[in-house]
Amino acid sequence: MRYGIISDVHANRHALEAVVKSLDEERPDKVVCLGDVVGYGADPQACCEIVRKLAWITMLGNHDAAVSGRMNYSYYYDAAREALDRHLALLTPESVDWLASLPYSHRIPEQDLGFSHGSPICEEDFDYVFILEQARGLLPHYNELPQVTFIGHSHLTKCFVLDKDRATEIEEREFDLEQGRKYVITVGSVGQPRDYDARACYGIFDTETRRFEFRRVLYPVEQAARQVFQLQLAPNFGKRLFLGI
Repeated sequence: MRYGIISDVHANRHALEAVVKSLDEERPDKVVCLGDVVGYGADPQACCEIVRKLAWITMLGNHDAAVSGRMNYSYYYDAAREALDRHLALLTPESVDWLASLPYSHRIPEQDLGFSHGSPICEEDFDYVFILEQARGLLPHYNELPQVTFIGHSHLTKCFVLDKDRATEIEEREFDLEQGRKYVITVGSVGQPRDYDARACYGIFDTETRRFEFRRVLYPVEQAARQVFQLQLAPNFGKRLFLGI
């Protein structure tokens, strides 16, 4: 089975539509969304509608949890909090209810797969895993993890390999999973990449070959940024799209 794996759409309809077109060409068997459909961007309602049709299952992201009342976001910095307040006003009650219903994680034991927005340990805390020290923090839970866990949250493209006594990072954009090792793969962001590549990002995983690939897709960044400015969200939410930061 081939999975298309998306994450961190962040209300960027233009990026999401480009990724949907790419997925239509890839024709995966199922699409999984790792959360944060809303936050930062200009089209939360449209993105909720698209993801609901596209994804077989969607995880709860921290911005989804905030806008749907499942977490307190008073500690978010002002601009992010104001964007979520604006998004709540733009979302239909049905979309808010859908976001509120999303699971923190999902496991497929027969394929040795796991999905969550942030760290697979204490998923409701939305901890990050994007540096080796954080990956090493998973080692005490090694036996609990499936062979591969897909996460989002950091908007980066990262892959950590876990052995029972150590964690390492690999830089390849395409690779095969090795037997006897475990993997935590951050699939990048559709709508707000932060790895200095402005293109939308998603992943493809084949359960038969155990091969993972990062995919990048061009989209009209100017149009997405213009909508952010028109909605009078923080200008940085639009400017950063041009640089992938």
